[in-house]
Amino acid sequence: MNFGFSEEQEELRKMVKRFLEEKSPETEVRRLMATTEGYDPVVWTQMANELALQGLGIPEEFGGQGYGPVELYIVFEEMGAALYCGPYFSSVALAANALLNVGTEADQAAYLPGIASGATIATVALTDDAGLWDLTKTSTKASAKGDGFVLNGVRSYVTDGSIASLILVPAMTAKGLSLFAVAGDGPGVSRESLPTMDQTRKQSRIELTDAPATLVGVEGGALAGLEITMQMAAAALAAEQVGGAQRVLNNSVEYAKTRVQFGRPIGSFQAIKHKCADMLLDVESAKSAAYYAAWAAQERNDELGIAASLAKSFCSEAYFHCAAENIQIHGGIGFTWEHHAHLYFKRAKSSELFLGDPAYHRELLAQRLGI
Repeated sequence: MNFGFSEEQEELRKMVKRFLEEKSPETEVRRLMATTEGYDPVVWTQMANELALQGLGIPEEFGGQGYGPVELYIVFEEMGAALYCGPYFSSVALAANALLNVGTEADQAAYLPGIASGATIATVALTDDAGLWDLTKTSTKASAKGDGFVLNGVRSYVTDGSIASLILVPAMTAKGLSLFAVAGDGPGVSRESLPTMDQTRKQSRIELTDAPATLVGVEGGALAGLEITMQMAAAALAAEQVGGAQRVLNNSVEYAKTRVQFGRPIGSFQAIKHKCADMLLDVESAKSAAYYAAWAAQERNDELGIAASLAKSFCSEAYFHCAAENIQIHGGIGFTWEHHAHLYFKRAKSSELFLGDPAYHRELLAQRLGI
């Protein structure tokens, strides 16, 4: 098992980092936070046309680049560091993986090229109002009508649900859990933006009333593929959390070097040294967990479920701790709206809950280990 990155992968990281430094500075993040859409369509198109990031993990036969989760997770790590505002996670980590894990070759040929080109913004509506991540408790129902299906139910906390042109919806039929494709602006689809603590990642509530839907994959056969999709998405989110944790550590260390109090930099005080040392330990340990999950996703072996839950639970707590300590080290200025510390703190908290909190994933981990 080699957690080192190749020269090509390091070049990918540098390219993505340069792009985000130019296109996603703090001023742009704050501007997009205040918009309803939450992203810049011009930058989204540039990502697809110039960097081909939307299609990075999609097979070449469907218009993608054919790379694997390790390359994708490098991108997620850099996006987490930059607090990138856009539907990349929902389209790539959720929707594209759902199509690859659940869909037939015909389904993949129908939907993946649009995602790879950036023309299609997609998401997966995983939860209802109860916010449960257990797919077996899905409340949305699907029934046959004519040559297709119609959906009835409510999906909540849907990431980028208000701007998605393609919404993948898990729903129950007589044969069990199935996956359906719904047009975001189609009949019977009502979308409402939800107020969120983390304004850099938009969420929506979607009501489906006899909404026409197209079956993805085999009726009643979606559960296993969607569970793998959620594991891969949890690992991707862990990589994003690592990027954010590394950034707040860097910010804290830089401030501790330059902020002078009582005639010397505050980084010389033992209390600040201990905070920075604890943050470094969190970040390095989180990297190990996240890279292990990336490797397991790349290999698609039996360790994926264990590695994903381990990474999601540990990286969630590590990021939140680092984001909170970043505020403490910055002192009074760290509590103000003008400072960027609160942006990372809010992203850390929302990411902690997204796709299941640490307690939920520790329970999954115990079950998968047979404890």
